Amino acid sequence: MERQHARSGSPFEASIGFSRAVRVGDTVAVSGTAPVWPDGSVDPDPATQARRCWEIMLAALTELGGDVTDVVRTRQYVVDAAYADAIGAVHGEVFGDVRPASTMVVVAGLLDPRWKVEMELDAVIG
Repeated sequence: MERQHARSGSPFEASIGFSRAVRVGDTVAVSGTAPVWPDGSVDPDPATQARRCWEIMLAALTELGGDVTDVVRTRQYVVDAAYADAIGAVHGEVFGDVRPASTMVVVAGLLDPRWKVEMELDAVIG
């Protein structure tokens, strides 16, 4: 089967050896995505961070031929349970009608201390 890649331009893609997203057949997996703007900045608001993550991931999904209605699973890693309501509300804005399987986990920390959330998604196109 053909393998397609979406790249985000992250400087870590080559050094770590990953793609923002990979499509094989009808399945798309989008890598853990952080709320970073092109200039490297990170908004401190957890809801804004969540929106930025979904924006990046859904752009990659679109590049590979899918859209929000194809999403079947999401994972959200948050650094503090106090952010869960704000981040979850954004998930509801994006996926309210799609209702994918979803997990939210509180983690001890993420790669950059500015990040309050990092997310992943899986989709099946077709």
